[in-house]
Amino acid sequence: MTKAPESPEPGTEPERVPFGAIDVPVTEKTARVRGVFESVAPRYDLMNDLMSGGLHRLWKAAAVDWLAPRADQDIIDVAGGTGDIAIRMVRAAGGAEAFAREGGSVRVLDINEAMMAVGRTRIAERGLAGTVSFTAADAEALPLDDASVDAYIISFGLRNVTRTQLALEEAARVLRPGGRFLCLEFSHPRLPLLAPVYARYSDVVLPWLGEHVARDADAYRYLVESIRRFPDQDTLADMIRKAGLDQVKVRDLTGGIAAMHSAWRI
Repeated sequence: MTKAPESPEPGTEPERVPFGAIDVPVTEKTARVRGVFESVAPRYDLMNDLMSGGLHRLWKAAAVDWLAPRADQDIIDVAGGTGDIAIRMVRAAGGAEAFAREGGSVRVLDINEAMMAVGRTRIAERGLAGTVSFTAADAEALPLDDASVDAYIISFGLRNVTRTQLALEEAARVLRPGGRFLCLEFSHPRLPLLAPVYARYSDVVLPWLGEHVARDADAYRYLVESIRRFPDQDTLADMIRKAGLDQVKVRDLTGGIAAMHSAWRI
C-alpha cells in the first residue's frame, strides 16, 4: 500500500515533493508540471485515447454520471483545461439552455494557459462560451470565496498538484454545506494479475506513444511515475477525510487502473 505523504508541522511545508521518479524542491514542481502540459496540450486528448484504449471516455462518463450535475448548481472543474469534463457536465445537466434558465454555472480552473487555450476553442466550437468560463488558478489557492460552490470535480489532475493535502483542503473550503466533491484519477490496480501487465505497458508503451505521437517521451515518463507515486485508493480516501470532507466513497474502474473518490461537505 502507498503511504500518505507525511504532513508537515503546522505553518511549514515539505522541502521536497514528488515529480515523476524524482523529488524536487517544493518551489519548482508547479513550473515543471506546467512545462509538461504545455508540451503535450495540442495532443493531450488524442494521447488519452491512445494511452487508455479509449477507456478514459468511459471513466469520465462514469464520473459525470456519479456527480449528477444540475443546471441550478455552481460547479467547478479543477485542472480541467481542455474542457472535456465541462462539456460532459453541461450535456448531462440539460445543455446550455438549462443553465441559462436555472442560473447555474460551470467554471474551469486550471494553472496551464496552453491547456485552457485548447479548452476555450472546444467550448466556443460547441456554442458553450456563455455557459462555461475559464480562469487561471492553482488548485492549492483557488480564487473563490468560502462555501461558494455546489460541486467540485477534478479529473486526472490531483496527482499533478504540488501539495495534494492542501488542494483537498481548498476543495473543502470552497464547497457549500451539502456540496459534492468528486475526484477521478489514475490509481493502483488491485487485481494481482493485472498489476504486472499494467506496469509493463506503462514502462514500454506509454513512453513510445509519447515520443511518436505527442513528440515528448519524457513528459509521458513523468506521467507514468506520477501515477505510481500517487497515494492508493485507501490512502487518498483518508486524506480526503482529513481535509474535512465526509461520507467518502471509492469506486474502482478497470480493476483499479483508475478510481473515483466521492465525498460531501457537511
